[in-house]
Amino acid sequence: MTLIEPPPRNPLNGDEHFIGLDGVVDDFRRFALPDLLMNNARGWFVEYLVWRALGVERPVRTEWDAFDVLWGDVRIEVKASAQMQQWAQAGPSTLKFEGLRSKTLIAGTNSYTAEASYNADVYVLAAHTAASHDVYDQLDLSQWRFVVLTRTAVARTGLKSMSWVRAQAEGGGSIRFDELAAAIEGAADAEHRSA
Repeated sequence: MTLIEPPPRNPLNGDEHFIGLDGVVDDFRRFALPDLLMNNARGWFVEYLVWRALGVERPVRTEWDAFDVLWGDVRIEVKASAQMQQWAQAGPSTLKFEGLRSKTLIAGTNSYTAEASYNADVYVLAAHTAASHDVYDQLDLSQWRFVVLTRTAVARTGLKSMSWVRAQAEGGGSIRFDELAAAIEGAADAEHRSA
């Protein structure tokens, strides 16, 4: 099977004008991503935070990879959860992380593996800790807490999804954003030593 490979594209700056419409790319971005409370935006934001913690100034995300961040030879899966949502809630959401184990796309075949697996070396689980909209600040990184786990630690649980409580137990507690890079480096080293 011959697949149609997309060519590499430079990231849009935001000031490019549409052809046939009075507007620029940033107009669409404001429409599609008006805040960071939306589930998709929150997940992408945490991927961005991981890249920035690792020192990449202008990362560009890749859609549909088996993992979210490739840092050197370290594959990192990033998951985000929050108690506050973009819709009316009866109470704060339970913090949990889905899709820790998944099927992967087989290169060149446009099909997936038969079995789900743990596809990253390191897992970064991020929880936004605001328990009410009154205190939720989408720009305050101190409201985020992180747990960093090795693939071996996640696989040992056998879980496809994990609660925040279990993640903290597995990781020995949670860390702040300013501790994230060191934790990822440590987990990557530990995972590569055990491989």
